[in-house]
This record gives sequence, C-alpha cells and structure tokens, in this order.
Amino acid sequence: MLDVVELTKTYQSGSRLLTVLDNITFSLGTGDLCAIVGPSGSGKTTLLGLCAGLDSPTSGIVKLAGKNLNDCSEGKRAAIRRSSVGFVFQTFKLIPTLTALQNVMVPLELSGGGSARKRAMELLDEVGLKGRAHHYPVQMSGGEQQRVGLARAFINRPAILFADEPTGNLDTATGNRIEELLLELNRTAGTALVVVTHDLKFAQSCHRILELNAGRVARDYQTAEEVRTVA
Repeated sequence: MLDVVELTKTYQSGSRLLTVLDNITFSLGTGDLCAIVGPSGSGKTTLLGLCAGLDSPTSGIVKLAGKNLNDCSEGKRAAIRRSSVGFVFQTFKLIPTLTALQNVMVPLELSGGGSARKRAMELLDEVGLKGRAHHYPVQMSGGEQQRVGLARAFINRPAILFADEPTGNLDTATGNRIEELLLELNRTAGTALVVVTHDLKFAQSCHRILELNAGRVARDYQTAEEVRTVA
C-alpha cells in the first residue's frame, strides 16, 4: 500500500542547506495502522505530506497504491489522491459556506462518483452526526467539525488515510472519541491509517510506531510487544 525508500527532503535556508528528512525507509500493507511520533520539528508532517504526494522529495522513492509518485505528473498524483487517499487535518479544513452534508459530499462529487448524498448521509450517521447534516461548520463544535472531516475523508473509500494531529485542537474526551472513530472506521473499511500524533496511548493502539528525531527514524516499533514499550 505504501513503500518509502531512502526518502530525503532538504530546503535551502539562506546560505544553509536544511535537511528535514534524512534517508527514511519503511513499508505498510493493506489495513495497517502506523503512528508517527517524535518531538516538534522532527519531520513528522513533512513525511506525511511526501507519503501522500502533496510534495516531492529531494531524493528517494514513494510508492503509493502501487504507483511510483516520482514518475507522476501533478495531475496524476492528484488523481491517485482522489481515488486512493483520505486526509484528516488538525484544523478541520471544512468549507464554511457548505453544510456538513455538502462538505462530506465534495470529494465524491469531484471524482465523479455516484450516490454522493446517500453515501454522505451514511457516513454522517456512522460518526453520530446524522441529525447535524444540514448545519454549517460555524454551528458545530470542534469535535463535531472533526467528525465531519472524518466522514469526508472516508467517502471515497480510500485505501489509505493520512491524519495529521487529528485530535490536536480538541479536549481530551472529544479527542478520545475521534481516535475511537478512526480505529473503528479502519476496522470496518480496511483502510490503512498513517497518523501523526503526540498521544502515545493512541499510538499504542496502532500496529506500528515510527519514532522520528531530527529527520531520521530513531526507532521503528513493529511488534505488539515493542509498541507497548513506547514511553
């Protein structure tokens, strides 16, 4: 589902060359759950963006859903994202002029899929928001907006979902509910999940944890026993 080989990302910062990611290699299969943890500035969000094809590496390879993103034009990468990828953001990123239902429908309508309204209502029901379908984002709490974002992320039945600190702007109780929904949707839909998180309890619910430090993989926890030792 996702193959990352010797991935490196550098930026020019004045006269200095800044290495944000340095030689990252890992693979994930269908339905895998992987948490990416590490201190601020360790490259977590950059790695997520490269894996999702939102940016291009300085060197190395990302294969997403069997496609080498290095060989794809931006248009082709966008098509792969529409067909195979879901996103959940820390800041929700809902369209303020659309209702919850309309926000969830957007990705499926853009990809030309049918029955967008029916599928969107089913997903809103799954995340407990069927009764809020016709409310606008400003009329919903942060937790409700994030649940709309989850429903939107799953409407195209993505093979893999990338989540960047999906509970970072939420209180503990609401964040726990969002984490439960992510895991539940993974179980029911078989979607692989790659999540950047500071919540170690949530990370330990995943099959695998990649710990980054200064742009490198400091530790790769790949067994249940190893995952439980993360502190």
